[in-house]
Amino acid sequence: MKRIIAAIGVCLATASFAQGAEIPHTPAGHVLALFLDAMNTANAAKLQAYVTLVHGKSPPSVYLDLRTVTGDLSVLKLEKNEPDHIVAIVGESLSDDVLRVEYQVDPKDPAKVVFKQVATADRPEDLALPRLSQSEALKALNARAESLAVQDKWMGVMLIESRGRVLLEKAWGYADRAAKIPLKVSDKFRLGSMNKMFTAVAALQLVAKGRLSLDGTVGQYLLDYPNHEIARKATIRMLLTHTGGTGDIFGDAFDKHRLELKNISDYVKLYGSRAPEFPPGSQTDYSNFGFILLGAIIQKVSGEDYDDYVRKHIFEPAGMTDTGSLPETENVPGRVPGYMLKDGKWVSNAATLPWRGTPAGGGYSTLTDLLRFAHAMMDGTLLPDDLRNAATRSETKGDWYGYGFEVHGNGVAHNYGHSGGAPGMATELRIYPDAKTVIVALANVDPPLTLVSYYGNRMPLKP
Repeated sequence: MKRIIAAIGVCLATASFAQGAEIPHTPAGHVLALFLDAMNTANAAKLQAYVTLVHGKSPPSVYLDLRTVTGDLSVLKLEKNEPDHIVAIVGESLSDDVLRVEYQVDPKDPAKVVFKQVATADRPEDLALPRLSQSEALKALNARAESLAVQDKWMGVMLIESRGRVLLEKAWGYADRAAKIPLKVSDKFRLGSMNKMFTAVAALQLVAKGRLSLDGTVGQYLLDYPNHEIARKATIRMLLTHTGGTGDIFGDAFDKHRLELKNISDYVKLYGSRAPEFPPGSQTDYSNFGFILLGAIIQKVSGEDYDDYVRKHIFEPAGMTDTGSLPETENVPGRVPGYMLKDGKWVSNAATLPWRGTPAGGGYSTLTDLLRFAHAMMDGTLLPDDLRNAATRSETKGDWYGYGFEVHGNGVAHNYGHSGGAPGMATELRIYPDAKTVIVALANVDPPLTLVSYYGNRMPLKP
């Protein structure tokens, strides 16, 4: 497929995907046009052609899942427009959110894609939405949430605290749809990838104690790690920033062994022999398995079970009494069921869940506990200032990720946290240290969860 890019360009030459910018008829522009056309038509064959062209590992189904979160995509702005290198800000029709999409092709062989990245991004200043007063922002948020709830597109809880005062704490929808039991703001929700924050904090605590090095390799800590290239070249820093090439855990192998994967060692045994997806450190690609490896390393270095470590060194110091990763087979009071959309109906997500939460995601928590975690991050309870600051600033190309934390914004708009999304769960935490604001939203339905960014883009940044 990568050898017929010229033909792709001819097919797409008259396509229009731009609201604020034209896609150029260049080798790099053709790759961007192929991606947008495949996404907007939700065409599996076109998505497979795109995956083949960019040497992707994810099947078309992953992009189709992404489309349910983003809706249609349109180019709002070109940040770089060269024949062999394009960077576009792409808007999502289902939210205010934008993606930064980047492609580089080989100047000597324009049919060869040498770099790709599709990542969440901040709205550039020239595309920023107008800031509102606090009362106007809250009114707009409530109206948006109520509209989505009426359409059965939002069901969950949300909390906003600003300068020590809770401005909003509210629940919409049902904990049990069949029995019509309403959600409560105290309910426990599955977190998805938000667990990565806890894993990152645990690793950085061990760095602070001198027991881990950010530049130490996987093989230094896991002496018998099966794949020698990852063992020798992938570092703690790379695992924390999704640059280690360690790949995902989801797919056919996970589906086949889902209920057998009970411990971190089970994941390492299943996936540890895989070669890296790219030379460690050369690219950024979101890696759940990288955080599984961090969990294994935390266990090895601390001498404690991973779950015991995060409970003793993160949850207890932060005062988080309703957070954990107990197996799905255990009765956890207040842990609400999740619902995923199938054939137009909401059905249980139970058959998709991992056996228990992992260092990569899948635990559970509450609005109050996540607010306590945010306070413990800001006041230095969990990490020394230098490591917290390093963790919560961008460490990746595209300015979207630090050490286990998603990062957004600059100046007083700077914020960090994490989102999580999987069938039957959608979550997000954003911490604004300068604006002294915390926003948390937890849902027990499929993504997208757009309310956090909706409010964050409109809220006042100064008193």
